[in-house]
Amino acid sequence: MTRMIFVNLPVRDLAASQAFYEALGGTLNPMFSDEQAKCLLFSEAIGVMLLTHERYRQFTSRPIGDAKHQSQALLALSVETRDGVDAVLETAAVAGGTADPNPRQDLGFMYSRSVEDPDGNVWEIMWMDPAAAAGGPPDA
Repeated sequence: MTRMIFVNLPVRDLAASQAFYEALGGTLNPMFSDEQAKCLLFSEAIGVMLLTHERYRQFTSRPIGDAKHQSQALLALSVETRDGVDAVLETAAVAGGTADPNPRQDLGFMYSRSVEDPDGNVWEIMWMDPAAAAGGPPDA
């Protein structure tokens, strides 16, 4: 069986968060979704679980942090092309995200921009030249 990762996020507005993550490219998985949780899949191995605060509290006794005021994690999502970074970011911003809360990074072989979700979680949308990622010289 392929190992999977699920990023579990507490959200204030489940519908708004679902729209944002669908704009990032996630696909709703109804098997793991209900009135208090939505599962958005980004690949066969990567999922984001959006949980109402009530549901999230069932998994931890710790207080729920406020990602709008403190950094809690660094999350990155790759795309297949350099132009895809800008396209995904623009779509996510229209769907309720905030574009570029952190500076753009353009290293030539790698390009990234960030977008903040409705709850303040920041995602880096990034592209890396396939040759550079494989350890070879970047494609020209």
